[in-house]
Amino acid sequence: MRRHLLIVDGYNVIGNWPELAKLKATGHFDAARDQLLDEIAEYRAHEDAEIIVVFDAMYVPGIGESYDKWQFKVVFTQQDETADSYIERLANDLNTPLVQLTVVTSDQAEQWTVFSRGALRISSREFHGEIARSNREFTHSTDPFIMRESKRNTPWSSEQLRKLDKARRKLTRHPDQDQ
Repeated sequence: MRRHLLIVDGYNVIGNWPELAKLKATGHFDAARDQLLDEIAEYRAHEDAEIIVVFDAMYVPGIGESYDKWQFKVVFTQQDETADSYIERLANDLNTPLVQLTVVTSDQAEQWTVFSRGALRISSREFHGEIARSNREFTHSTDPFIMRESKRNTPWSSEQLRKLDKARRKLTRHPDQDQ
C-alpha cells in the first residue's frame, strides 16, 4: 500500500483562508500559524497521512529549523530559501512509486512545478474544505456512541467542550513529540 504524504505551504494557506488571512493582515502571524497548526493537528488525528508543513523564513528570518509536533513535521526554511524551493526539492526527493505525494498550495506556478514532478496538488481552499469534510465525518461517525451515553446536565457549551477536547489531545500527546 502506498504511503500518503501531504506537504502544506503554510503561509500560502494562511493567506487563502479568510479567518487566518485576517490575523495575518493585523500582524498576528504567530496566532495565524498556531491556528493553522491546530487545524492540521485535528485533521491529522482523523486521517492516516504523514504531513509536513513548510513556512519560509519571510516572517521568521534565519530560523532554518524543523520540529515534529502532533505527529507531523513543521519546517521553517533557511533565511534565503523559499518555501516553494524547499517543497520542490521535497517533491523531487520523496515522490516515489511507494509514496502518494500531495502538495497544498494555491500558487499556480508551484502547483505546475510539483505536478510536473508527479505529485498531486490541491489548492488551499480545497484543503480547507477537506479539513471540514474530515471533521464532519469524524463527528458523524462518533455521534451514535455519544447518543448512547445518558445525558447529564452540564454547564459547558458545545464550543467549550470542543476546546476542552482539543486541550486534552494536546496534553495527551507523547513526551518525545515536544520540542
